[in-house]
Amino acid sequence: MTAREAIAGAERRLASAGVDSPRVDAELLVAHVLGLSRTRLYADLDREVDGLEPLLARRERREPLAYVLGEWGFRRLTLKTDARALVPRPETEVVVERALALLDGTTSPRVLDVGVGSGAIALALKDERPDARVTGVDESDEALALARENADRLGLDVELRHGGLETAGSGWDLVVSNPPYVDTLEGLQPELRYEPEVALVGTGLHERLAEGARTRALVLEVGEGQAGGVARSLAELGYRDVRVTPDLAGIDRVVEGVR
Repeated sequence: MTAREAIAGAERRLASAGVDSPRVDAELLVAHVLGLSRTRLYADLDREVDGLEPLLARRERREPLAYVLGEWGFRRLTLKTDARALVPRPETEVVVERALALLDGTTSPRVLDVGVGSGAIALALKDERPDARVTGVDESDEALALARENADRLGLDVELRHGGLETAGSGWDLVVSNPPYVDTLEGLQPELRYEPEVALVGTGLHERLAEGARTRALVLEVGEGQAGGVARSLAELGYRDVRVTPDLAGIDRVVEGVR
């Protein structure tokens, strides 16, 4: 079948499966199979497509598109993605933006990313602040392995090691984290079933990290409806200049403070 036919058929199947963006996903899958960018795809709509079915079937089962494609864009980087760590999301790019803003004016800052996952935050910070000494920790050895693969592929020198909230207590210029903050996966989008539950489900981690961190600045990603409570906790713990920043959808997503 041609690329035009493949896109149309894939869109119909993905729409029937309940995928939120069936057309976009269909285009990205076909472009991936052809080794083209999504933009370039429309110059080759009559090109024959082979090998789409296995990938389309995975997405039809609601496996995250990033896992099906095996890579995903995050700020200026293209990261390897699979079920060892969460899919890098656009809202997390706001975390990086705020972290970079707080690092402005510093020299060779020591930065810690707690729960490094695929390495998205840590590697983006190192990419955009080459002088920063960035450490990423995670309690998942599988996630750390993926982060190392991404660091090696990108040629970015980031220290990666096993660890959790306790690592924030040794003294840093900036601690950043996107900790688990979902109460339950029940009722959420089916794609989340494929992502590591340990990286999604958790409560009280923002406050525990804020309390134990020894850092000049702290930046945290939070779930919808959580920003106000986390901001109050930071203020009660002695952080000042506490600020809440919305993501591109207008949801309060990032809470920060300085000491």
